Amino acid sequence: MALLLRDPQMLRENRLLIAHIYTATAAIALGAIAGVLQGLSRADVFTLPVWFDYYRMLTMHGVLMALVFTTFFITGLSLFVTYRNIARARSMGIAWFGWTLMLIGTAMAALTILRGDATVLYTFYAPLKASPWFYVGATLLVLGTWVVAYEIFENVLWFRRNNVGKPVLLPVFSAACKFLMWVVATLEVVAEMYLLIPWAFGWTSGINVMVTRMFFWYFGHPLVYFWIMGAYIIWYHIVPTRYGGNVFSDGLTRLAFVMLLLLSTPVGIHHEFMEPAIASTWKMLHTLTTYGVAIPSFLTAFAIFATFELAAQRRGIKGFWATVKSLPWNDPVFSGVACGMLLFILGGFGGLINASYAMDAMVHNTIWIVGHFHVTVGGPVALTFVGCAYWMIPKLTGRRLWNPQWGAMANARVVFRNADHVDIHALCGTARGAAAHGRSQLLGCSSGEYLAALDVAGSGRWRVPVH
Repeated sequence: MALLLRDPQMLRENRLLIAHIYTATAAIALGAIAGVLQGLSRADVFTLPVWFDYYRMLTMHGVLMALVFTTFFITGLSLFVTYRNIARARSMGIAWFGWTLMLIGTAMAALTILRGDATVLYTFYAPLKASPWFYVGATLLVLGTWVVAYEIFENVLWFRRNNVGKPVLLPVFSAACKFLMWVVATLEVVAEMYLLIPWAFGWTSGINVMVTRMFFWYFGHPLVYFWIMGAYIIWYHIVPTRYGGNVFSDGLTRLAFVMLLLLSTPVGIHHEFMEPAIASTWKMLHTLTTYGVAIPSFLTAFAIFATFELAAQRRGIKGFWATVKSLPWNDPVFSGVACGMLLFILGGFGGLINASYAMDAMVHNTIWIVGHFHVTVGGPVALTFVGCAYWMIPKLTGRRLWNPQWGAMANARVVFRNADHVDIHALCGTARGAAAHGRSQLLGCSSGEYLAALDVAGSGRWRVPVH
């Protein structure tokens, strides 16, 4: 590793990759702090001051965790697999421009949130109005990701020109599929900003609320698959190296990513089943496409568990429990990802309930949605990315991981914390999105029991009895 890190080209690439990963780390840290304050405030442990109110923290938590952390990590990861699999002399100017644009947009949006001018949550659509600079910042963040997408596509084209007849290497193919889907999805963000920015500046007298909501959810649910496809890159290509496994099937992996590319964008209307302006035909179509997205997830589950078993058999290990026991659970890279896989089972089946027209009517706008969202993002996405960071950062810096055991213990504690969100699925009659609404009376439980079902920190399960 030391010899590789002396290569000037690799050093230049590593500096950029570290910038992406460290920015993502800063975002998750600040977002977690906002989540702690938000959760304690909602549980009546204390009341946040007016200048640091609940909705400000809620918006900051959602934007930093769901948008900024995930986006910066995925851009860094995708550039990493592209650069490592396509070795060539390359200028880093365009890639640095993309990171700078993303950072400026993030800073602009975060500052407007902290000032209290953008308490619109992370689902930024009308009629809630934020400062126009929040929308400008979000637009710059998206445009910065397009620059990263250009960098990946340019490297793919270079490889094709110089390796005629050879298929694009599988990790790069996965990254390119993911960013092709991302560009298609974020076109609607730009279209939405074309309406929101003039409205926020006061240049237009009104806005079509339904159109902005439609644009947002055209992007909003593909955003989830952007996260999941980033996690799948790690599951398929990085995790097997921790236990002596290999990619189960090149063709199956490519098929899974192509299916996600084709099926992940026409699904957003399942977030709008209660909208009377949308015809039931379109709602049913998006129900079917959402169910269709489950197919590549099942393919992935089969492929990953097959690699577990085949690697164990090569070592003479047979049987389900013996195979599970043989996996490197003390390795924080593996344990983080594997625990995320387990939580994804719960989050995935919860998503099928959300996608059902009839059952969604029961859970719509309740804390069930909060539980599903956190099990999905806090499970397969956050745990996978954190586990991968334990692997990437030593490779990029040439340093050893300080205390791997602590990392493995932290992964287990995050699983216990996310288990609280399974409890949330039993609280589907409780309204969400309100800072204070008589929670104990609505739930028939104490504030401390309510807090057990809230995501207030990624470091463990919080039990704060308040009577």
